[in-house]
Amino acid sequence: MKKKLKVLLVFDTPYHTPRDYNFEKEFKELDWVTEKDVYSALLENGYEVTLLGLYNDISLLFEEVKENRPEVIFNLTEVFKQKTYLEKNIAWILEILGIPYTGTTPASLLICNNKALTKKILTFHKIRVPNFYTFYKHRKVKFIRKLRLPLIVKPLYEEASRGISQASVVDSEEGLIERVKFIHIHLNMDAIAEEYIDGRELYVSVLGNKRIKVFPFREMKFGKIPEDEPRIATYKAKWDYKYRERWEIKNVFAGRLPLGLDKKIVEICKRAYRALNMQCYARFDIRVTPKGEVYIIEANANPCLGRSDELAQSVEKSGISYNKLIQKIINLALRRPV
Repeated sequence: MKKKLKVLLVFDTPYHTPRDYNFEKEFKELDWVTEKDVYSALLENGYEVTLLGLYNDISLLFEEVKENRPEVIFNLTEVFKQKTYLEKNIAWILEILGIPYTGTTPASLLICNNKALTKKILTFHKIRVPNFYTFYKHRKVKFIRKLRLPLIVKPLYEEASRGISQASVVDSEEGLIERVKFIHIHLNMDAIAEEYIDGRELYVSVLGNKRIKVFPFREMKFGKIPEDEPRIATYKAKWDYKYRERWEIKNVFAGRLPLGLDKKIVEICKRAYRALNMQCYARFDIRVTPKGEVYIIEANANPCLGRSDELAQSVEKSGISYNKLIQKIINLALRRPV
């Protein structure tokens, strides 16, 4: 009988849990659907799976690896000590441990977690991004003449649209300064202001290391959001189901694009994937203007892997089941040198 591959499934938790905790209660809750989906798929694929939740004690990871060393670590961590920018540090520890792990490298996580750094690298590679400016804490906030209104102001390091609302779009100097100060004070974070790009919001999923594949595009439809208001993927537009229902916001497979634009998007996203040295899997949030201009808005390393999320939906549309996707991610981790 073939020996089962030992997989350690690591994810972040909002509270401390011991190493032998089974998460049976949590996996019944909606907030834990991704962890449950991946866990179920790993079991169905025939792997021997151990669960490990991390809150604020990294020693649990060292103890688990020392006493029950896995052959591969499936990394679902997004935060540590409730800080999203520490996500890369977990990946660095996994790299130090010398065990194959899923997802992109810590260096790529560092780049993608910094919206300004991402845009600078993409700009160097002649990939179109919105014109932007970074406003650091403890420095004077003033209007930058090279920026064209309206602007959208975001936290520099946050993910999943945290800190983004309809109020994030500003159309005056005063509005820009006010929103930047809001992020500095209330989120305790540096801010980035980028020119608002009017157009369709598409999500492009990518899988692979050396050989990469781009999957069918998804699109956010803004429903009843008035045409004269900014149509952006706010935190509520993404995660508040009652808000989405009220405004008829839906995520669907992208409708028809102008002739040749789909190939252009695929090529741009492949170039961006390589430019940012992304590995395993990723998702790009892009805007397509009425003129057919393609802007990369966000580069998401290690995006959500839930069955109902964009990446899994796109992969399934191409004929690859969810369980097969999880298996492919494991194989990509095993084939990457450590």
